[in-house]
Amino acid sequence: MSVRRRLTTATGAVLLTLSVAGCSGLGRTMVGTLSYETEREVVVTVTSPSVNGCHRLIAPSGVARVENNTLVDIRLYPTLDCQGSYNIYLPMNTSYRVAPGALPWRSYSVIH
Repeated sequence: MSVRRRLTTATGAVLLTLSVAGCSGLGRTMVGTLSYETEREVVVTVTSPSVNGCHRLIAPSGVARVENNTLVDIRLYPTLDCQGSYNIYLPMNTSYRVAPGALPWRSYSVIH
C-alpha cells in the first residue's frame, strides 16, 4: 500500500471518528421534547432544541407551564435574555407550573 493511500485512509478514519463522536458542541441538541403551555392554554412542543445559548419561549404573555422531557436539565427565566437572579432549575423528565400571581417564564438555558 502506498504512503499516500495510507495517509488518505488514516485521515478519513480520523474525520469519521470525529463526526461520529460529535466532538463539536455546535450541533448538540437536547434529545427529547420540551413542551410549554401559554397563559391562554396553548401547548407548544419543541423537539430536540440546541443546547447552546438562551432560548426564548414563544408566547406573547409568557409561559405558565413547562414540561422537560429531554435528557438535560434546564433553567427557566422570567426575562427574554436568560438574565437575572430569579430563575428556577427544572431537571430532565419533570414539569413545573407557575404559581398564581408569579411572573411567567419567557426564556430558558441548558445546564452544562
